[in-house]
Amino acid sequence: MLNHKGEVAECSGDNIFLVKHGVLRTPPTDSGILEGITRKAVIEVARKAGIQVQEVSITRHDVYIADECFLTGTAAEVIPVVKCDGRSIGNGKPGPVTRHIREGFVQLTRQ
Repeated sequence: MLNHKGEVAECSGDNIFLVKHGVLRTPPTDSGILEGITRKAVIEVARKAGIQVQEVSITRHDVYIADECFLTGTAAEVIPVVKCDGRSIGNGKPGPVTRHIREGFVQLTRQ
């Protein structure tokens, strides 16, 4: 879903994250997103794993050229996105950063 500036803000009920060159990117809270608990936990997991996190504006083009993409939410937890608008994201399969984040999130929440 796009915000009032035409930037990607979130997906129907979930926060969006992109990976490009090993850097995790997600829209900042001032872009009109819900500042979700799962989003916050994923950022914490990434930083503890040494993954750089950037809270920056995201365009549709950024989504199309991302190496990986995933969504976070209470019900979804961490769910990979492999296609957008009929275009494969990365190689069309969940990537290593997404898998690592998902595993870290599961460990964090199942303690």
